[in-house]
Amino acid sequence: MIRVAGLRMLVLAAALAAAAAPIRGLAQDAPPAKTSPERPPPDKATRELPPDLLALLREKRMPKHSPIVLRVFKEEAELEVWKQDAGGRFALLKTYPICRWSGDLGPKFVEGDRQAPEGFYTVTPALMNPHSNYHLAINTGFPNSFDKANGRTGSLLMIHGDCASAGCYAMTDAQISEIYGLARDALAGRPWFQIQAFPFRLTPANLARHRNSPNLPFWTMLKVGSDHFETTRREPKVDVCERRYVFDARPRSSAATPVVFDPAGRCPPHAVDPTIAGPVSEKQRADAAETARLVARLTADGVPAAPIYTGLDGGMHESFRARFVRVVIPLSKVMPYASHLPTLPPIPWVDDDGSVARKWFGTAF
Repeated sequence: MIRVAGLRMLVLAAALAAAAAPIRGLAQDAPPAKTSPERPPPDKATRELPPDLLALLREKRMPKHSPIVLRVFKEEAELEVWKQDAGGRFALLKTYPICRWSGDLGPKFVEGDRQAPEGFYTVTPALMNPHSNYHLAINTGFPNSFDKANGRTGSLLMIHGDCASAGCYAMTDAQISEIYGLARDALAGRPWFQIQAFPFRLTPANLARHRNSPNLPFWTMLKVGSDHFETTRREPKVDVCERRYVFDARPRSSAATPVVFDPAGRCPPHAVDPTIAGPVSEKQRADAAETARLVARLTADGVPAAPIYTGLDGGMHESFRARFVRVVIPLSKVMPYASHLPTLPPIPWVDDDGSVARKWFGTAF
């Protein structure tokens, strides 16, 4: 039991730390508040996109209300906005550097672990929060059916402003204003869009670097969905069965009824459109061969795999490091109760500000 005096000291220390902190608090936002005539959305949520962004849409032949896909890459600390062009395919519109993400590489498991989610998520208008405490916010929709089937817990995991994160992907207020505006306009044309969140760009080089990670099977599964998107330039249809993701599934030609997926149940018989399955399989074979070649070379050269656990609380894009010095700190400082995490020696390739360096092995990749 903690003595009363000791408890008072802890409360006082927490209060002093909160008063000195440069951010308003942990990035746990309130649930989206419903707009109404009595509480209309604020101007920041309804403001037109900036002229340069509207010009970029016209240049890329992307209708204002066409669907978007948000692709998030933790290690690179980048968020990509892809938008459907006049031809019906998705193309990269703009890449935003992420100001802050917390936790480590890998999926979110339990409430309070500071992990930002990885996986495929669907955003509807109900998940847009114009009244966010963090300027504007888009709820990722975690936990999705995959997360629930695997017993993962958490809530209010957002893409928002204020550059403060406790399980979220935090942008600057100016950035989230653009991203929110693009999402708002896309939802006016179709009532949902997809978020694809990855630990890093799922290239053979990155998979070879992380060859010893216990998350590799999960990331390999995510790569299937990523390959579907990158091959077709269309967002994959996402289902879950046997506690795993299934992409672009459809009934077999002989089926008389629609395919019904139970996230925790056995996968029903299904097929994938050959025009998708063929190119995806070809890409996967080529990537697997290149990954195996890189692993063999790295092993022969004595190059160690990337650490399974960095010991740091997330990261930020290098473009923000000069503005937010010492923001990325050892995870033990924000989660002293995380005794399940291993204690590792200092990482030699950590930058002076404490953030994870992008160049793990010089310029080899």
